[in-house]
Amino acid sequence: MTSPLKRRPPDPQLLSFLTGYDRTIADLALALREIILEERPDASESIYRVYTIAIWFGFSGKMKDMFCYITTHAGHINLGFPRGATLSDPNRMLQGEGKAIRHIQFKGLSELERPFVRRYNQAAIEQVGTAAAAGGTGKTVVKTGQTVVKKQRKPRRAKP
Repeated sequence: MTSPLKRRPPDPQLLSFLTGYDRTIADLALALREIILEERPDASESIYRVYTIAIWFGFSGKMKDMFCYITTHAGHINLGFPRGATLSDPNRMLQGEGKAIRHIQFKGLSELERPFVRRYNQAAIEQVGTAAAAGGTGKTVVKTGQTVVKKQRKPRRAKP
């Protein structure tokens, strides 16, 4: 656990993004964020606002060095692991069928108090190896999804 002096408050934009969710979901996401940062206060944080709010944690800002993420949904949040398919799952909590990613779903604050939450995070940190050993910048970067509009070509004139 970190001392209160090292606590990193949430970015104001993250707080703004979370106002679109029920207070329970927003509080749950912020509480899980705090647990993750207690384990590794030097982790970089990348906040994405797309169809959901996604908060990724890693050490270099590069996706390959991310160890976990939080996503918000209408009735729950997910704690996801980019390499979750290879994590040990003795508690049988990991959900997902893809080749790599797995997640754990949470609906209430009391669920975050279970000891396995930190164990999964620690195991995910160990998976990124040298990136974790080097440490992170402790910076927060906010990215919002933007619609990409492709320029339409003018129709070609038919040759006579």
